[in-house]
Amino acid sequence: MISNEIRFDCRHHGDGGALVIVPRIDGTPLTELIDRFEITAGMQPAGDAYGGLIPRYFRFGLMQDHFLGRSTNAMGPKTPILGCECGEWGCWPLMARIAATADLVIWDSFEQPHRTTRDYTAFGPFQFDRDQYDDALRALSATTGSDRSC
Repeated sequence: MISNEIRFDCRHHGDGGALVIVPRIDGTPLTELIDRFEITAGMQPAGDAYGGLIPRYFRFGLMQDHFLGRSTNAMGPKTPILGCECGEWGCWPLMARIAATADLVIWDSFEQPHRTTRDYTAFGPFQFDRDQYDDALRALSATTGSDRSC
């Protein structure tokens, strides 16, 4: 089975602003992967629409729980993995189902909830080795603060 590699890039929004989290899959930011997919698929609008998640703007809970699909159920069965380029996740989110087992974490069933006619079945799925995924989450927690929501 082929596994993807994940990292979570953390940077500050603007000059010293809020922390922004962007998943990086196989070395490429997820924002770039989804832009390429949407542009190639002829979706409009497309390109530069997504940004990372800004935990300060919404109480996702602990990031290690969020990226294991255990964030608040108020968002439904899917998890926002990207937000809008403006910084608000609810404005233009990329949602995915996150399924975790002892050996794997799988991201699939992507959707843009504000454009329900869009077809993302050819995007992903991404399959991550659970140990590598947990290592990436530990690195993220070290950046955002492991004992609190960021």
